[in-house]
Amino acid sequence: MNEKERKRLYATVSKPARYTGGEFNLPDFNKPGALRFCFCFPDTYEIGMSNLGLRILYHMLNEREDCMAERCFMPWIDLYEKLVSEHLPIVAIESGDELTAFDVVGFSIQYELAYTNVVAMLKLAGIPYYAKDRGEEYPLIIAGGPCMANPEPFADFFDAMTVGEGEESMMQIVDVVKEGKQKNWSKEVVLDKLSEIQGVIIPSRDKAVYDGDKIVSFTRIVKKAVVQDFDKAYFPTKILLPNTEIVHDRGVLELYRGCSNGCRFCQAGFYYRPLRARNLNTLCTFGEKLIKDTGYEEMSLSSLSTGDYPKLKELIEHLKTAGEGKTRLSLPSMRVDSFESVFAEEARKSSLTFAPEAGTDRLRAVINKNITSEDIEKSMISAFKLGYSSVKLYFMIGLPTETKEDLDGIADIVKTIIELYKIHRNSGKNLSITVSTSVFIPKPVTPFQWERFISREEFEEKLVYLREKLRMRGVHYNWHDYETSYMEAVLARGDRKLSKVIVKAFESGQIFDSWSEFFHSEIWKKSAIECGIDLNEYVKERDVSSVMPFEYIDCGILRSYLEEERKKAYDETTTKNCLQGCNACGANKLGRCSLCC
Repeated sequence: MNEKERKRLYATVSKPARYTGGEFNLPDFNKPGALRFCFCFPDTYEIGMSNLGLRILYHMLNEREDCMAERCFMPWIDLYEKLVSEHLPIVAIESGDELTAFDVVGFSIQYELAYTNVVAMLKLAGIPYYAKDRGEEYPLIIAGGPCMANPEPFADFFDAMTVGEGEESMMQIVDVVKEGKQKNWSKEVVLDKLSEIQGVIIPSRDKAVYDGDKIVSFTRIVKKAVVQDFDKAYFPTKILLPNTEIVHDRGVLELYRGCSNGCRFCQAGFYYRPLRARNLNTLCTFGEKLIKDTGYEEMSLSSLSTGDYPKLKELIEHLKTAGEGKTRLSLPSMRVDSFESVFAEEARKSSLTFAPEAGTDRLRAVINKNITSEDIEKSMISAFKLGYSSVKLYFMIGLPTETKEDLDGIADIVKTIIELYKIHRNSGKNLSITVSTSVFIPKPVTPFQWERFISREEFEEKLVYLREKLRMRGVHYNWHDYETSYMEAVLARGDRKLSKVIVKAFESGQIFDSWSEFFHSEIWKKSAIECGIDLNEYVKERDVSSVMPFEYIDCGILRSYLEEERKKAYDETTTKNCLQGCNACGANKLGRCSLCC
């Protein structure tokens, strides 16, 4: 598709700035002979450009003299339909070249409901879905991202996949592909070399060995890639400034990786261990450069639990000075017990967001959410004295051992907050409380990875009960859709048989599954039936002794530790925060775990 065709097409669709490129701070692409790499993000420009991991790897590769990295996002429905009807390919934003013109095409896969978009982008690019069907004439197709905790449902689509952190492994991958290009290696030889890099999976070789339906072994164990010295890890400050509004249109400062809390439902908390922080001076320098190089007036202090950063107060004070008081600091959802007024003063006064996750102290002990009703009350009092009049609360339903009393506890928390506001309010506004519930999904690399996903009947019963309990003035109740959660649960613990279901669903018209207006559960269910697969098998409780299809990936966390944490959950026993002492989860074997500054 030439430039004239692109201009014609983009003039007919909504938000053409999604596709035109030319953003401020664009890297130099005058590098004759450089290796060509295209990052594909299987969702819209607005979402992909907000992704910190994509920002890091994009700018990191473009700082190399021997590599040029470009971007390609899933086109929105209007452009997608025009490309299909006119038989035109998707192209990279920077050059306008088709994906087949690149040496490497890398997909960043952030969530399960993006899998059909991956297939859609391969189709639009004229690239066969399955790696086994692609010859030497096609680029190396690779994947990475959080979904690598279990890549099995999409593994057959890729020549190679990277599990863990990409700052070091991606550079090694580029080195290998570049050498292979110079020496005219076959794809198989390139894959041989890539398999020697820590964190690289070769799906055609790294897989489960079955005896009937039972996994008896794996061909190889692949260790997750981990940045050893996070303080020295690459971090871009002169980042691209988007052409149009994006989801998170602000500077992002990553304080640390990993999480010390050990919530038993949270995949990210375990997957991103070991816990490693950046030095305060490093963060201050990065923050100053971000302000100078981008002009952003808002900066997000990002981590899984930002309030745990030991020198957060000092960092906030420094950034306020560096920004001459003009830079707003945005903090993500705070853990209730980490709430302090100095943090809240930097958050937007429109609303305060907390995630108690469960309604009672008992159930919070089950999930190892180490906060109490007393912690919640103290935090609310502090917030109201600061002038907050809007609170957002996030809970999960369908958690292991959940009872009706736990649902009552959600309503009790809301009632308590209303009473506290009457006593401690420092605003003339009426109190607004938004309660949101999602459905618990058992995820790999967590102590709850063996649990079941609740039935639709149970979901409906809980939903109706909560809706009635939360009928209070000033209280708004939102809930996450069951069917999309069900499909996410299927894909989260799925195996390679699901790849054909993904393809069948796409070919039946399914794309943009994470967008509720485009998700059609009946398409997925019909596709599974046509493929001879019972989706319900993937959401049942698993026996702890059974081997899971993703266990050839060593994410650092010991299986025995996950089993013990599950037992403690049913005993309603908590595990201390990692900052209070090492719990011997196993993550230290891949890298030194620390949060020292």
